[in-house]
Amino acid sequence: MTAAESVAPQATAANDPADGILGRRHRALTLGIISVVSLIAFEASAVTTAMPVAARALDGIGLYAFAFSAFFTTSLFAMTLSGEWCDRSGPLVPLFTGIAAFGTGLVIAGSAQRMWMFVAGRGVQGIGGGLVIVALYVVVGRAYPERLRASVMASFSAAWVLPVIVGPLVAGTVTEQFGWRWVFLAIPVLVLLPLAVMLPALRALPPGPPAGSPDRRRILLALAVAAGAGLLQYAGQDLTPWALLPAAAGLALLVPCVRRLLPRGTFRARRGLPSVVLLRGIAQGSFVAAESFIPLMLVTERGLSATLAGFSLTGGGLTWALGSYTQSRRRAEPYRERLMCLGMGLVALAVALMAAVLVHGVPVWAAGASWVLGGYGMGLTISSGAVLLLKLSRPGEEGTNAASLQTSDALGSILLVGLAGVLFVSFGGGSAGGSVTTATAGAAAPPHAFAAVFAAAAAFALVGAYVATRLGPREAAGRGVTSVPPAGDPGA
Repeated sequence: MTAAESVAPQATAANDPADGILGRRHRALTLGIISVVSLIAFEASAVTTAMPVAARALDGIGLYAFAFSAFFTTSLFAMTLSGEWCDRSGPLVPLFTGIAAFGTGLVIAGSAQRMWMFVAGRGVQGIGGGLVIVALYVVVGRAYPERLRASVMASFSAAWVLPVIVGPLVAGTVTEQFGWRWVFLAIPVLVLLPLAVMLPALRALPPGPPAGSPDRRRILLALAVAAGAGLLQYAGQDLTPWALLPAAAGLALLVPCVRRLLPRGTFRARRGLPSVVLLRGIAQGSFVAAESFIPLMLVTERGLSATLAGFSLTGGGLTWALGSYTQSRRRAEPYRERLMCLGMGLVALAVALMAAVLVHGVPVWAAGASWVLGGYGMGLTISSGAVLLLKLSRPGEEGTNAASLQTSDALGSILLVGLAGVLFVSFGGGSAGGSVTTATAGAAAPPHAFAAVFAAAAAFALVGAYVATRLGPREAAGRGVTSVPPAGDPGA
């Protein structure tokens, strides 16, 4: 067989519409994945809308923040558990267990009679969410050829667009007409259909490497990381001298365990997989840290209503999907690292332009325009990071590495949003016991408090642009062999 003849079947397969992500071979699995991601996205936007009503109804305003932090804290542990589980026995059982836990958490929260029960339900949801997201990454790695993975990741982002736009409206209507509980209780029923659609395709997944016993060390490290993050978030709710004790305990748990949980060389931006994992945390953290303060800035500094301030971020969600679509194009594949560097540069520019909106001579619509740039940059970066991770993962390590990626996402958000909060308060943005709710209801914070937050977020985004230049795998000396460092080493 000639070289041309050997290439011909590959070219035919690449151009065969039936072999695309919506072709006959992958259609059921793709539609099932999109449906599950859409329901998770709808839940995220809808719950945020219904949460204030639920907290007041349960007389639990004092535990309001913990209803959010409980989800993120338990998901940190569940991500690593899911990675180990998927690598040892495949993604089918972790995925369905995660969806069951997610639905159970929604039922607990929706039927809660006390706020502590509501917080517990959110914690169970976090376990389900952590199991599901890592299992879906492993499904993509095992079910789709490498040339289709970028398109699948683009569909992940596209699945968030409609829920982010209509989720708050639907949740608000349901809350007003039927009560806040139905925002939580209706979603578990809706997830049954996509599960039924996905099941045959999931059962047909090719088997992974021979199963081994789970790495208990990594699971214990993940538990310690979750506990450390929980203590830090608890301390962040009460900026008093006594809060230094749980903060110190949280750092003592978090720092050494994270270094051993993430790939070796992550915090030194070692080339290849470690830099991919680091960049995702920086990207997610810098974007979310800035986004968390934009509505507050638009309400208190520019006089917009809460609804208009929220809609100013909608364009970013749309362009995020567009950026993800851009990176999925076959022509973009050779330039993936450059696209990610460009993406982080756009995020830094968007955050810097948002700071300019503090000047009253700048039209307020510039906030929405700048976030259009930031969303596009995130679409280029986040989806490309997932594609590179699967490309750089050895067979049987997709779950562990996907867990590292999601852990980096979560920790980046927790730590950089926490840093933004400290900067905001330090520059006069509120009292130690203040909150976003207090600020929006009362006096405006000084503009330089917002400027400090945006400056820090833009600086971290620029650091991310540098890390994006180090995403190519290391080459063994004198040979063209790539090397992927393993996870879980003190050298991180």
